[in-house]
Amino acid sequence: MGLLEGARGSAVSVGTALRRAAVPRLSRTATQRLQGWLLIAPWLLGFIVLQLGAYVAALVISFSDWNLRTATFNFVGFTNYLVAFSDDLVGRSLLNTLVYTVFHVPGVIVLAFVVAGLLNIKVKGLPVFRTMFYLPSITAGAGMAIIWIWLLNPNGIINAALGLVGIKGPNWLANPNTALPALIFMGYWGIGGTMVLFLAGLQGIPQHLYDALKVDGGGWRAQVRHITVPMMTPYFFLAFVTGVIGSFQVFTQALLTTEGGPDNATLFVFLYIYQMGWQSLRMGYASAIAWLLFLVILIFTLIQFVAARRWVYYEYQGSQ
Repeated sequence: MGLLEGARGSAVSVGTALRRAAVPRLSRTATQRLQGWLLIAPWLLGFIVLQLGAYVAALVISFSDWNLRTATFNFVGFTNYLVAFSDDLVGRSLLNTLVYTVFHVPGVIVLAFVVAGLLNIKVKGLPVFRTMFYLPSITAGAGMAIIWIWLLNPNGIINAALGLVGIKGPNWLANPNTALPALIFMGYWGIGGTMVLFLAGLQGIPQHLYDALKVDGGGWRAQVRHITVPMMTPYFFLAFVTGVIGSFQVFTQALLTTEGGPDNATLFVFLYIYQMGWQSLRMGYASAIAWLLFLVILIFTLIQFVAARRWVYYEYQGSQ
């Protein structure tokens, strides 16, 4: 019996060894990598098919004179890009977009930071206040535009409020001098996403830093200057990068409120691409402008990453 049991044990051991040799097991790191790829596979497949494919197609189209009206498709090389460099409307739309970005992004960051600081104070009904400030940021672009058309109407609420203090309000969206400032002001309506980002950052600052500064006699100004602002610089940087990218792609507000007017005062680059591609049906030219816009956004983004080394503070750097 002992010999039989020993033989069976040896046979089982040999069989197990053969199975393990036939099916090699992945290491723990390889397994984790495989799981990671499987988890992002749906997004990755969608990106390759729906986005990367569209980018490559737009690049190819930009070297053609593809016109949907005549159904012609001929390669013309860099002609569309050369035409874009000499097109006054491309320069005007880029200038309008730059002005919008310069005033919109810093304004949103400052307002969102102030509101986040106020909403970080424990008071009654705090969840309600946070919801009220966040809701406008998820309002549909079309609905928001309609609301602001009513507000900025010559007989709207804003002009009525100005009339109470003896100021006659202009026709905001029909005046070349006030149309762009009006759209910039409209953009401040959607500070909710940036506010939530800053609120998360404020709640992540260690309380013992404030306590130590209080012991040293520092007031709230010193707390903001020496603790809050330095610790929030990574969040400021993220908001700045995403804000600049989003501002260069502003489209819905201008399309629904002014359609680029009056006198091209609110003609943004993205809106001009839409006009060339879907109104004039010049897909090749529109694709060329789109790729030029991509290069402009890329340059500004790289500049921000280089400049961030001088002013963005990461907590782990202090421990090195």
